[in-house]
Amino acid sequence: MNPPRASIGTHYRRYVTGSVLATLAGLVSFPVMTRLLDNTQYGIFGYYDTWVLMGVAIGKLGAQHAIQRFYPHGGDRASLTSFSTNLFYLPLAISFLIWSLVAMALIVFDWGSGQRQSPVFWMVLIASPMMVFSSLVETVMRVTENSRLVMLSRVSWRWLELVLMLGAVIFLSHTAVAAYGGRLLAAALVIVFYIRWVRRQLQFSRGSIHPPALREGLIYGMPLVLNEMIAVALVTLDRLMIKGISGDFADVGIYSIGAALAMQVSTFTNLTVFEAFTPMANRLFITEGPAAVRALKKRLLMPMTYAALGCASLVWCFGADVIIALSGHSKSASGPVFALAGVVNCLQPLLLISGYGLLLEKRSHKVLALMCATLLINGVLNWLWIPMFGVMGAVYATAVSSAVLAIAHCAWVPKALLQLPDGRTALTAIGVATACVATVMLTGAFGLAPGWPRLLIGSASLVVAYGALVLALDPRLRQLVLDWRKHRTGAA
Repeated sequence: MNPPRASIGTHYRRYVTGSVLATLAGLVSFPVMTRLLDNTQYGIFGYYDTWVLMGVAIGKLGAQHAIQRFYPHGGDRASLTSFSTNLFYLPLAISFLIWSLVAMALIVFDWGSGQRQSPVFWMVLIASPMMVFSSLVETVMRVTENSRLVMLSRVSWRWLELVLMLGAVIFLSHTAVAAYGGRLLAAALVIVFYIRWVRRQLQFSRGSIHPPALREGLIYGMPLVLNEMIAVALVTLDRLMIKGISGDFADVGIYSIGAALAMQVSTFTNLTVFEAFTPMANRLFITEGPAAVRALKKRLLMPMTYAALGCASLVWCFGADVIIALSGHSKSASGPVFALAGVVNCLQPLLLISGYGLLLEKRSHKVLALMCATLLINGVLNWLWIPMFGVMGAVYATAVSSAVLAIAHCAWVPKALLQLPDGRTALTAIGVATACVATVMLTGAFGLAPGWPRLLIGSASLVVAYGALVLALDPRLRQLVLDWRKHRTGAA
C-alpha cells in the first residue's frame, strides 16, 4: 500500500502518458465505429452510454471523494483496516444493494407492463456496478500514489476494450449490442485483475465496522455527488440555451465542435494535473499540515504558470487554425469558440490549484455552493449574451463563470492554504506571452495561410520564442530544467 514516493512531476508525466495513449485508442475507434454502425445503432450506443455515466456517478455515493480525503496516510494496520472496511467495502455493499433493488424493480416492471427494454439497456444495468467498483479501486490506487499502476491499467483497459468492441462489431454484428458486449467483456477481464489487487491490499474486518466513520464519509461525499451532476449540467447548459434561444441546431454544432476540442485541452491542463496533485496534497495535509501543502503548491505553480501562459498563447493565436486543419474551412466558425474556451481551460487550473483546500478542510458543502452559484451565473449570462453575441455569448458566459469559480476558491480557502504564483513568475510569464501574442497579431501570423501552414510553422515559432525567452529571463526555470535532465539521465 505504500510504494516509494515519486515526485509530482513523475505522477503528472504518467497520467499525461496514459491520457495520450487512451486518446489514441479513441482516435482509432471513432472513425471505425461511425462507419460500421448506422445512425440508429450509434445513437442507441451513445444514448445508453450517457445514462450509465450518470448512474455510476450516483452509485458511487461520493465514496471516491471520501476515500481520497480520509485515507490514513502513515496509519498503522488497524487504521488501514478500518479505512478499508468503512470507506471502501461498506459503501460498495450499500451501492450494490441499491443497485440490486433497482434492478429487481426494473425486471418486475418490464415483466408486468409487457414492455421490453433494449438488450443494451440490460447490458448497461450489468455494467453499472462494475464501473462503480473499478472507479473506487482506481481512487485507492491514486490516493496511494500508484500512478504507474493507474496508467498501465487504464491504458490496457482502453485498448482491450477497443480490440474486443471492434472485433465484436466487425465479426459478429454491426449493432450496438455487439459493441456494448465487447465493452462489457473488456470490463469483466480488467475487474478480475482489480479484485485480485483489492484482496491483497484492502482488508475487511467485521470488528472494524464503525458506523460514525461510514456516516462521516457519506456526509462528506454526497454533496460532491451533486457537484458532479452540476458539472455535467454546466457542460450541457450552453448547448441547450443556444438551441432554445437561437432555435438553430447549426449554432449548437458550431459551439459543440469548439467546446469539445477545448475539453481535450482541459484533459492535459486540468484533469491530469489534479490526478497528480490531489493525492499528494491530501497526504501532506494529513501528515505534515497546511504549510507542506503550500510548499507543494509553490513548487508546482512556478513551472505550471509558465506552461499555462505558453499554452494559452498558443491556443489564442492558432486555435482557429487547429479547427481548419482538422475539420476544414467549412468549420472555421468554431475557431473563435475553441480559442477562447481553450484559453480558459489553460488558465483556470492555476487559480484552482492556488485556492485548493476547501476539500482538505472537509468543506464539501461550500464546494457544492460554489458550483451552484457558477451554474446560476452561467445561465443568467447565457440568457443575456446569446441574443447579443450569438454563439460567442455562450463562450463569454462560460469564461466569466469559470473565472468566478476559480477566484471564489481562492477567496474562500483558509489563508493557511492559499498559495498564488509568485510575482516574478507571473509577471515574466504574462510579459513574454503578451509580447509573443502581439508579434503574431501584428505580423498577421507571419503571412502564412490559415490551416496547416500557420499551425505548424507559426505554432512552432511561438513555442521556440516563448520557451527561449522565459528560460533566459528566469534562472530558476533553467535550474529546474537542468535538474530534470540530470534526474532523467540518472534514471536511464
